This record gives sequence, structure tokens and C-alpha cells, in this order.
Amino acid sequence: MNVTQDMSIVALIWNASVIVQLVMALLLVVSFMSWYFIFHKFFTIRQARSKTEQFERDFWGGNDLNALYQSAVNHRHSTGSLERIFEAGFREYAKLRTQRAADPSVLVDGARRAMRATYQREMDRLEAHLAFLASVGSVSPYVGLLGTVWGIMHSFRGLANVQQATLAAVAPGIAEALVATAIGLFAAIPAVVAYNRFSHDVDRLAVRFESFMEEFSNILQRQAHNR
Repeated sequence: MNVTQDMSIVALIWNASVIVQLVMALLLVVSFMSWYFIFHKFFTIRQARSKTEQFERDFWGGNDLNALYQSAVNHRHSTGSLERIFEAGFREYAKLRTQRAADPSVLVDGARRAMRATYQREMDRLEAHLAFLASVGSVSPYVGLLGTVWGIMHSFRGLANVQQATLAAVAPGIAEALVATAIGLFAAIPAVVAYNRFSHDVDRLAVRFESFMEEFSNILQRQAHNR
């Protein structure tokens, strides 16, 4: 086998020690998982943003609240997060409104609590797997470094059986060890970039949800006082 073949990436991975190969395999699996979650979160957040914008146009377009509520109930499996928050708040408000003795503040507080509970569930859904991306971004370089350190140690231990230590003797071992660090960075960098971007997008959606809940609570409060 010539030098070029010996120093190719495939040959370095194939000839690495068992521990280094296990580290590389772990990093590759984690990398594939992180890419899956990256694409999944990208489409999930984009869909959530689109449905939020659509419902805001319908809500502030002057549509009747009862009609919006019936639409949300009839299309419950395809509604967005903001529409589900609205549905929960209006359902609780309508339920309490049937109690004629209910105080207006009780109506609004009940609707606000129902919206807050749905808001928490929707945020948990939008934030799912972000912790995994954060862990991959922070831990993967150190896991790769562990494989590199182990590979270098294994390479230098092999010099004990060689009468004359040369750079050519240790270069393949050091090179295969550094591949582990490269794979660790390959797994970490996209995960960090995606986590920062998705966290920003989710935070912006959270602000829009909270603003809507406050504005909708004010609308319900005016209706409660005029009933």
C-alpha cells in the first residue's frame, strides 16, 4: 500500500485503534441525528410561523370570534399553535360565561389560565430537540478530542517497540487520531448554528404568542363587562 493510500481518510479510519473507531462511530451517529433534528425543526418552525401569520390576519381582519372558534374546533388537527391558544382561551371563557353569576374578572382569569397552559404545551413542542442540538454542539468537540488523545497515546506507545523513532512512524497514528477531532467539529458546528437560529425563532414566536394572549384577554375583558 503506497503512502497516499495509507494517509487517505478511509484508510486512517479503518486502521485506527478500536477506541478511536468507537469514538468516530459515536460522533457519526450523533451527527446524523443532529442533521435529522435540524431539518425537522426547520420545517416545524417554518410551518408554525406561517400558521401564526395566517391566524393573525384572520383574527385582526374583523372576523367574528365565534366563527374563528368554530373553525379552530373543526380543523383542530391542522391548526397552528396560536390558533390552539385562542381556542383554549375562548372555550374556557364561553364555559364560564354560562354561569351568570360569574364575575368578569373570573371569566378573564380563567381564559388567561387556559391560554397559558396551552402556551406552555406549544412551547414545549416547539423547543423539542433543541436541548439535544445544544448538547451535541458543546460535547462533540470534547468527545472527538478524547479520541484524538487516545490515538496519540496509542501511537506513542507503539514507539516503544521501534528501535529508531521517526516522523514517518508516528505520522499515521497522529493523523488518524486527528480525524476524530475533525469529525467532532463536523458534528458540533452545524448543531451550534442550528441551535442559535432555532432558539431565536422560537423566542420570537413566544413573544408573538404572549402579546396575542394579552391583547385577546383585553378583548374578553371588554366583552365580559358588556354582557
